[in-house]
Amino acid sequence: MNVKESNAGQAEIWTQGDSYERYVGRWSRLVAQEFLAWLAVPPGRRWLDVGCGSGALSQTILEVASPGEVKGIDRSEAYVTFAREQIGEARASFDVGDAQALPVETAAYDAVVSGLVLNFVLQPDRAVAEMARAARPGGIVAAYVWDYAGKMQMMRHFWNAAGALDPAALGLDEGRRFPICKPEPLAALFHAAALRDVQVRTLDISTDFRDFEDYWSPFLGGQGPAPGYAMSLSEERRMVLRERLRASLPTALDGSIPLVARAWAVRGVR
Repeated sequence: MNVKESNAGQAEIWTQGDSYERYVGRWSRLVAQEFLAWLAVPPGRRWLDVGCGSGALSQTILEVASPGEVKGIDRSEAYVTFAREQIGEARASFDVGDAQALPVETAAYDAVVSGLVLNFVLQPDRAVAEMARAARPGGIVAAYVWDYAGKMQMMRHFWNAAGALDPAALGLDEGRRFPICKPEPLAALFHAAALRDVQVRTLDISTDFRDFEDYWSPFLGGQGPAPGYAMSLSEERRMVLRERLRASLPTALDGSIPLVARAWAVRGVR
């Protein structure tokens, strides 16, 4: 079992790449495409993916950015193994390592990126400083995180329902726990790392679920704060939460659930 301690002092359990993929991996890949289009890094460059997880961002880099090399680093041995198994690409490599003390050489990468990770790092300022260290002069350093408090609607609906039923759930709500997932704190982290030309923008994608089961079933995988909370409930309390969600979610005539997922992205130049 791998446990990540977030900068909000909470322990998060991340052990299974396939469960993560069903939960948010499928959506993080769409955000990654928007993120990479914004960065517009020329082909043939050397990339470092910090906190690579199941490899969603690394794989998207391989598919759309024509890199010369992509190296992924993650603290979870299980995720590193999953990424290696899923991405059979000679240009990609994955290693276990800490974002706050990256096991990579200095000034070696053209683009150093991180997707949906900084809020789960105990000291995000150290992680960004390490990302800057790994980038060559003139290289790009960039990251994105979910807009938990606002328009990451899949999670926002969940925590609104959970908090209405259980006051204890309010302390687990990512929108409350992760204050860096907003424009000003993200920009401040990058300025503190002495990065130049810092910019922040939104990345919005559609997250259309086929039906309620398509929305609900990923919360039963136990990967991440919301699924972890759902699976900590008794079966009876979980069913109450399920039905409250079913009643509160917007539903189209065909039974689908059209939602939006927003991420905040930040970039700077070394």
